[in-house]
Amino acid sequence: MLGGVRSARLPEVPVTAPVPPARHRLLALPGGRVHVVEQGEGPLVLLLHGFPESWHAWRHQLPVLAAAGYRAVAVDARGYGRSSRPGAPEAYRAVALVGELVALVRALGEERAVLAGHDWGATLAGQAGLLRPEVFSAIALLGVPYTPPGGPRPSEVFAAMGGEEEFYVPFLQRPGVAEAEMEQDVRGWLAGFYTTLSGRSGVVPPGPFFVPRGHAMRERFVDGPLPSWLSEEELDVYAGEFERTGFGGALARYRVMDRDWEDLAAWEGEPLRQPSLFLAGREDASLAWLSEAVDAFPRTLPGLRGTHLLDDCGHWVQQERPDEVGALLVEWLAGLDR
Repeated sequence: MLGGVRSARLPEVPVTAPVPPARHRLLALPGGRVHVVEQGEGPLVLLLHGFPESWHAWRHQLPVLAAAGYRAVAVDARGYGRSSRPGAPEAYRAVALVGELVALVRALGEERAVLAGHDWGATLAGQAGLLRPEVFSAIALLGVPYTPPGGPRPSEVFAAMGGEEEFYVPFLQRPGVAEAEMEQDVRGWLAGFYTTLSGRSGVVPPGPFFVPRGHAMRERFVDGPLPSWLSEEELDVYAGEFERTGFGGALARYRVMDRDWEDLAAWEGEPLRQPSLFLAGREDASLAWLSEAVDAFPRTLPGLRGTHLLDDCGHWVQQERPDEVGALLVEWLAGLDR
């Protein structure tokens, strides 16, 4: 059960003077090149995307946050877009990515930042807040709830989840297997994945998260038109990036989950104590197997200042419901200022 949640209302977004256009920047950090898109001036808010996306997932929120008086910076994660794509899986460990986020804050001339992350970006935001609370002062999680480190080894948990079918994480963890499926038709695979995990797709949980052994994920995708939140031109943006980069860097995070479990063992069971926020689509199929993490928020997120499930919304929450997400983030950030 998803206890203690409420449907989101739409707060008003403060209106300020027009802001300059967003600008792209490439920053040379100790771990490699990081591509960011920046808009606005004020307290720093880093926006972290998930799989399989890019900075473009935050295109709607950048101007909203900038207009509200914040310096919004959407990041291409390591392995994605124009950021560096190391070959070694160890380069994608959580501790390495947290270190890169700290270096990014410093490179942007700041000492502290608020993090807002979606999907894998939410997982990384929680890990960064846990490891470096003096740098990351507040954490907004979209789509994926915070789960403290610890418990059984992830590979053992995932192997036990499938039964006669295979849970999608082990499928994505096998080098070359997922790439072979995705890269034979990048645009078609992305279109199917985005559509299937969108609200009103008609998918019954757990959706494509369980794969018949020896079959492809795309066999469980919805065969239909693009969702209303995704135009053909926007799909072209995502497809163009993955046509150029491939999926190896994006999939690396799945392939170091056991290593992260080992690296973060010293923080086993630790709550995330900073002010926090959780936003998700009520129709997000992943909530079917993450509901216990949401129910545990009173213990795991003692600084939680709001949990919002958006009706008629699936996994791609900040793209499916850009106005609500922008307004809720601004309202939460204003509360931090107060």
